[in-house]
Amino acid sequence: MRGSPAGSGGGGHHGGRSLSLRPRTGDCGPRTVQHLAEQALALATHLDDDGTVPVVFFDTDAHPATEVSLDSYEGRVQELHERYGHMGTTNYAAAMLEVIEHHTATGATAPAFVIFQTDGGPDAKREAERVLCRAARLPLFWQFVGFGDDRFAFLRKLDELTVPRRRIVDNAGFFAAGPRPRSWTDEALYDALLAEFPAWLEAAGALGLLQEAPRTGS
Repeated sequence: MRGSPAGSGGGGHHGGRSLSLRPRTGDCGPRTVQHLAEQALALATHLDDDGTVPVVFFDTDAHPATEVSLDSYEGRVQELHERYGHMGTTNYAAAMLEVIEHHTATGATAPAFVIFQTDGGPDAKREAERVLCRAARLPLFWQFVGFGDDRFAFLRKLDELTVPRRRIVDNAGFFAAGPRPRSWTDEALYDALLAEFPAWLEAAGALGLLQEAPRTGS
């Protein structure tokens, strides 16, 4: 399995999206990742000002973040998928840590929106929980998207981790896109992606976790 975090956020940072790219039934392969990359890029133009979306592919390990931009997006995901070759397991924690490292390295201070795609559960659930809970103090919101027929029990658990016992703020959302994710219209997808983001902005801002207000688009 392989995943790729890619997303969008303010302050020149775009977070991550994770999608397993193993061959499977339905349309949850590289073409779907490319399709969502393009939709995320369109969303990013409303949330940021540089027209790029950093993407983190992962399997057993996470690959360094690479950018998909407005002037070089066609076929970019398929190209990266083929470059990385053999797929291993599904290590959520490694991907999340790479996103955090990338965000920190950019020096960004504005809130970041992370799209995290996958078609199954991780191989290190406790570590993924720990990373998400520790990351609650960072200006990062994680939007998990499940593709395929899986019930995504673990992602639903991440979405529902208690506040404040497990984490200082609810820093994650989840929705299941089903086995035919490319059938979603842009409008429906954006509504689902952003459903919990405003509430996080308010809660994180009230706790003093955000140093810079996000850019809002029309």
